[in-house]
Amino acid sequence: MATKTDANNSGIKTGAEQTELYLPLLKGKRVAVLANQTSIIGKTHLVDSLQKLGVNIVKVFGPEHGFRGNASAGAKVADEIDQQTGIPIISLYGKKNKPSTADLADVDILIYDLQDVGVRFYTNINALSRLMEACEASKKTLLILDRPNPNAYLIDGPVLDMKYKSGIGMFPIPMSHGLTVAEFAQMANGEGWLTNKVKADLKIIKVANYNHDMPYTLPVPPSPNLNTQQSILLYPSVCMFEGVYVNHGRGTYDPFTILGSPAYKGIYSFSFTPKSIKGMAESPIFMDEVCYGIDLRNYDTEQLRKSKKINFEWIKELYKNHPKKEQFFESKFSNQMNNIEIQIGRGDFRQQIIDDVPIETIRAGWEPGLKAYKEMRKKYLLYP
Repeated sequence: MATKTDANNSGIKTGAEQTELYLPLLKGKRVAVLANQTSIIGKTHLVDSLQKLGVNIVKVFGPEHGFRGNASAGAKVADEIDQQTGIPIISLYGKKNKPSTADLADVDILIYDLQDVGVRFYTNINALSRLMEACEASKKTLLILDRPNPNAYLIDGPVLDMKYKSGIGMFPIPMSHGLTVAEFAQMANGEGWLTNKVKADLKIIKVANYNHDMPYTLPVPPSPNLNTQQSILLYPSVCMFEGVYVNHGRGTYDPFTILGSPAYKGIYSFSFTPKSIKGMAESPIFMDEVCYGIDLRNYDTEQLRKSKKINFEWIKELYKNHPKKEQFFESKFSNQMNNIEIQIGRGDFRQQIIDDVPIETIRAGWEPGLKAYKEMRKKYLLYP
């Protein structure tokens, strides 16, 4: 019997897998790669595969979580030599966040191949935009090996008010943007979002046999706290809890699929205890305290797919049931929290939840921005 993965991913070929389309572009060139543990061809890492095919990879750039994907969220990553290949790795999540002209002096072409999850707070598109700027400054071509977006069916949440621009929201896009990374790159170029409105020279290898509505099961966890398909599909709805005084599963092996706080004792029967987990969450909110709340591990994510909407009911419910409501959005209680305005990307959401404004009314305020975004998005689509 076909596994769920086989059924979901049958026929889809990622950009990286179509080596016949891009090996000619790399022949005789000095190649640099921005990659992590999701950059695979079959079960082999892209860098290892390309080396075997005789491609001259002179350096690798590592994003958040590192090149082999073993650093915690937000942890600074140092430069190193890759033990498996001997290739120097330059971290773009430590002393600098984009390659310098010196870094690119001995490079002819750069490859970007990172699995994304289609949500504004996920930092891979930020790394991509900075790489585009670095390529343009050094007049190098950027080759994007595209991958499916597992949440591509979902275009929802408010478009970022640029007043709340931050490291988890750099562009005026909705919370769930419905783009692959190559489509995003075309949009960033076309809409003049790069610094000084520069435009990078892009070459794109599209995903074969793919459309935005296709379910896609990721073969490799994209980061330590998105370790299951359930967490990836819930991420657009649950990541907003990073702006709330509630644990969203960090410090457990079920991140982004459980929600709770010690304050809900006697209100909810489900409980869990966050611990320090190296490489996942060293100091989670409510560490070593029993949290009570909502278990979404068996939530039917098909409901999200059918509604084509982010679920805002959970944040409303947890606010309503919190015995100390003044603490719910108060980021001073934990350095693991963001302001909800930064997380959601709007200034009115906090008060709307406090005032118990119906979700439909809240959504109506986003609709003009979302409608304009959806129209603009059409210009940059590579897939139906």
